[in-house]
Amino acid sequence: MGKLVYNSLGHAFDIEDRTLSHLRVVFMNKLRRGEPFMFHIPMGDGSGTRSLWVSPSIPLVFHFYGSRPPHLNRRWVDELMNEASNPQGLSVVAEPDPDAAPRD
Repeated sequence: MGKLVYNSLGHAFDIEDRTLSHLRVVFMNKLRRGEPFMFHIPMGDGSGTRSLWVSPSIPLVFHFYGSRPPHLNRRWVDELMNEASNPQGLSVVAEPDPDAAPRD
C-alpha cells in the first residue's frame, strides 16, 4: 500500500502500489503537457469520494512501500489517460487484461 500526498498541507491518500505506479505515469504525462485535470479518489473508509484538482502548481508526492516497482500494463495506462482527458476527470478504472483484444 502506497500513499499519494497532495499539496503542501500533506493530505495523504492510501492507494495500492500497483495502482499508484500507473497513476504516477498518468499524472506525470498530463502535467508534463501542462494539462491540469480533476482526480476522483474513493475514500477507503466508506466516507465517499474526494475530488482533487491536479495541476503543476500543486505539490504531489508518490510514496511506495514495496521494494520493487510493478510491471506496468500499457493498456491500463492508456485507459487511465483517456479517463484523465475526459470532461469528468480521472477515476480509477479496473485493470484490463494486457493480453485481451482492445475494446472499441
